[in-house]
Amino acid sequence: MTHARRHRRISRLKDLLLTVCFLFLLVLIAARLSGRSEETVFSGPFYVIDGDTLAVGPQRLRLSGIDAPEIKQTCLDERKQPWPCGEAARSALSRLMAGQAPECRGDARDRYRRLLVSCVSDGQTVNGRMVASGLALATGAISFRREQSSAETAHRGLWRGTFEHPRVFRDRAGLIDPAPEGEGFWQSIRDLLSLAWL
Repeated sequence: MTHARRHRRISRLKDLLLTVCFLFLLVLIAARLSGRSEETVFSGPFYVIDGDTLAVGPQRLRLSGIDAPEIKQTCLDERKQPWPCGEAARSALSRLMAGQAPECRGDARDRYRRLLVSCVSDGQTVNGRMVASGLALATGAISFRREQSSAETAHRGLWRGTFEHPRVFRDRAGLIDPAPEGEGFWQSIRDLLSLAWL
């Protein structure tokens, strides 16, 4: 087999593999869009557990695409003084969820069986507003990166000083780490698709 022929064969194989991947992605998107009737919708009242977790009755909801400081977590401000960033994140989420007719939707669960949700209040996503306020971090490869960049540039919330990533804090404190369920490419795709209902 000549070198040129082998190169063409490898090129065709790559094209075929890319086509299969693209078709698989289209099938996932179609399944997501056709599965909207299975989506769970909550309109509250919501109980705020921490900066990225809610409860509605016995149901636990985890805001998808973000990770907020833990309740007991402290951060350092611009003067290197500690401040209760975990409590601040919970307070910020409480204020957002007290807005006009908050609603949360989701159709996937994390490994702890919490429903992963996107919430809207006053016509804006609560998930994105938490990141934009600087009191939560974007965890998806795509989701809420613009909001995080804005918060970082403006030195809002966590970005006004130094902080330990919530995942690192949980690891160090020996707490259960739910972060992996909200990270990665596939979670980002789910997050983007979940925003389509806005």
